[in-house]
Amino acid sequence: MKVLVPVKRVVDYNVKVRCKSDGTDVDIANVKMSMNPFDEIAVEEAVRLKEAGLVTEVIAVSCGVAQCQETLRTAMAIGADRGILVETDVALQPLGVAKILNALIAKEQPHLIILGKQAIDDDCNQTGQMLAALAGLPQATFASKVTVVDGKAVVTREVDGGLETLSLSMPAVITTDLRLNEPRYVTLPNIMKAKKKPLETIKPADLGVNVDPSIKVLKVSDPPVRKAGIKVADVAALVDKLKNEAKVV
Repeated sequence: MKVLVPVKRVVDYNVKVRCKSDGTDVDIANVKMSMNPFDEIAVEEAVRLKEAGLVTEVIAVSCGVAQCQETLRTAMAIGADRGILVETDVALQPLGVAKILNALIAKEQPHLIILGKQAIDDDCNQTGQMLAALAGLPQATFASKVTVVDGKAVVTREVDGGLETLSLSMPAVITTDLRLNEPRYVTLPNIMKAKKKPLETIKPADLGVNVDPSIKVLKVSDPPVRKAGIKVADVAALVDKLKNEAKVV
């Protein structure tokens, strides 16, 4: 059984994001980059399935610039067996990534595709769903528990009203939520081992995929600065402020 795990290189979640002065994008110059936290959970889950004897190979995939190799090496240090970098300088959008992954599914024939429910840079939450639609595969999003039983993936997912359990025939697409697991700490020996694991680099054209963006970003700007709050003496003063100044009552 083979598992494909897409991972994305994003600005580290501890970094305060700044916009470029011209408003064209987020400034990532000299900024710490790391693996998208939801994708890290996906890698951990795939490795746990392998450790349980249910999976024979875990393949990490990343799409983007050459520096994404670092993200793939991190995935391999967690426990992925090999990596594939689909290298491109084009600013990829969810549909472009889904097309690339769909082509890789046809090439690698995985039984499961496990990826983060969203990336913390664009928060799109679209790639997994688009991939399932393109590949014609069953999907379970926002997974908080994954088990493989009798050749089927049983997924508990979080919904507005509580929890929903789905049984998926494989191959299938699963997107991970925060409560699925806690990724392990990557040790130095595993980091050194990851350097020797195979990493293949290809281009989108090698897969016959066009990743030209279909959506144009018009402007990126910081959110407005919040005004400081005030204290009032009593309820009457509060009602007066809400009615005459805020005009919300």
